[in-house]
Amino acid sequence: MSLLPVDEALRAILARVPDVVPEAVALNQAAGRVLAADVIAQHDQPPFDASAMDGYAMRAADVSEGVWLKVIGMSQAGAGFAGTVGPGEAVRIFTGAPVPAGADTVIMQEEAVREGDMVRFTAPARPGHSVRPRGNDFATGQMLIERGTRLTPMQISVAAAANYPALSVATRPRIALVATGDELVLPGQALGPDQIVASNSFGLAAMLAPYAAEVRDHGIIADDAETLRSRLAAVFADAPDIVVTTGGASVGEHDLVQDVLKQLGVTLDFWRINMRPGKPLMFGMHGKTLVFGLPGNPVSAMVTAQVFIKPALRRWQGAAEPTPWRLPLAGPTPANTARRHFMRAQLLHMPTGPELLPISQTDSGHTSSLAHADMLIVQPEHDPGQAVGALVDALPLDGF
Repeated sequence: MSLLPVDEALRAILARVPDVVPEAVALNQAAGRVLAADVIAQHDQPPFDASAMDGYAMRAADVSEGVWLKVIGMSQAGAGFAGTVGPGEAVRIFTGAPVPAGADTVIMQEEAVREGDMVRFTAPARPGHSVRPRGNDFATGQMLIERGTRLTPMQISVAAAANYPALSVATRPRIALVATGDELVLPGQALGPDQIVASNSFGLAAMLAPYAAEVRDHGIIADDAETLRSRLAAVFADAPDIVVTTGGASVGEHDLVQDVLKQLGVTLDFWRINMRPGKPLMFGMHGKTLVFGLPGNPVSAMVTAQVFIKPALRRWQGAAEPTPWRLPLAGPTPANTARRHFMRAQLLHMPTGPELLPISQTDSGHTSSLAHADMLIVQPEHDPGQAVGALVDALPLDGF
């Protein structure tokens, strides 16, 4: 059976992802969520001409060296001056307060000399200086945050300033994780003969949590057909949006997990991808549930999740797919095979800018090298190898 190209596999997966379903969440619960509707300004900000300084508001034309103006009142944030500033007059004003009618400038208090109800200034006045015009921050009808944006604290702040108590965001999927294999034991347990510590579900849960309403770990299932069938049936009965299995111990020429999934009604779109690490990737559907069968080797599991599951989760929430980074190499890359290689690399911050240092380790079970990687260099099929300084595409291992 021929290996499916990476790009073709990704297109097939994305075609199965459902349309965005919006839900309203309170502003204090919206950080990290992806907007399902644009945030549009419904009012001007500030809603009036406001002072940018503590000082005095007056007509710029009335200010000159040695000239005293009469202070006729005060304008504070939340309690503006109700009258009008006329010739020869000034109003004491504070940062954020409305600039009174008639005034066209503000001079800060450090450049003012006050005696009783009179004030003069040691600096010239400039019309409009230290005044934030109405709508200077944003104006009614202005686009503030576009749908598909993952909300950061800065964007939460502007949404609050725009008087949004809640935002429309994309619902997130419920994800179920299943690890398979007789050889696996949980971290913290004593290792018996021929056993290894399970790591896949822990790494995947941490990777997928920012995209999910829930990541539920269903534990380890032994390589027994009846046990697999009953445990996986229970997983599907819980109706998760996405099921991710890792491992699939071969029995003769049959993949145990794949056979059981088929028996449970999963229709497979494909398995075996033209990539390394991670060739034995499986994808299909169980009703509306997306089913990913990832390799058991931990590096393969994490890399295939990075390359295929994360884009599906971004699509699920309507988030834009980020463009790969393009950076120069700090070390050469070897010639590649016919399979696309997602090569581990460190991101170096050099005086001339960021560079990528390839990690030579390619073993799909070598977790420590992946832990030291910041990026995955995307090495094309049959790439002859690249010299130091060559620009290459890379995927960041951190971030959304």
